[in-house]
This record gives sequence, structure tokens and C-alpha cells, in this order.
Amino acid sequence: MATDYDAPRKNDDDDTQSIEALKERVPEKSSSVDLEDADNLGDFGEGGHDLSDVELNVVVLPPQEHEFTCIECFLVKHRSQLAKQSKLGPVCTECNS
Repeated sequence: MATDYDAPRKNDDDDTQSIEALKERVPEKSSSVDLEDADNLGDFGEGGHDLSDVELNVVVLPPQEHEFTCIECFLVKHRSQLAKQSKLGPVCTECNS
């Protein structure tokens, strides 16, 4: 059976509910909750955890033969995305357009 997804949808509830009824269903926003959350920053605020003693181990690979770094966006791209070689260096197809 084929379904026409472009046809307007109509429910039985659409005709019976007025705008006032819809407004009554929406809860009132309480500004006190927002203020309490803003005052209570927890571990993410100024008094958060000190991460200066945490050591991060990252493996950095040297540039590969099939890669280049675009001089416009500074992203490492595959050679197939090389648009042109300017005086300053390689430019990718996204930055060239």
C-alpha cells in the first residue's frame, strides 16, 4: 500500500484544542531553578578540580607521504584533496572553492 507523505496530516485532536488549551499544557518557567543552577557550579566552576598534575599520553605521528597540511585551514588532508600548490604551500579543495 502506497503512502502519500506529502499529504497534510490531520488528527482528531487538532480540531478540538484551542490555543488557550495548548497554553495551559505548557508548564510555567521558574526562574528560581535557573538561578539555583547558576549558583551551584559544582566541579565545573572556579573551585573545580586541579588537573595540573594529570599527565596526558598522546602519540603524534609524523606527516605521511599521502598527506599534506592545508595552509588555509591548517588541517591534514589526503593528497586526493589537493587543489593547488601556491607560493606559500598546498591548498585543499574546500579552501580553494
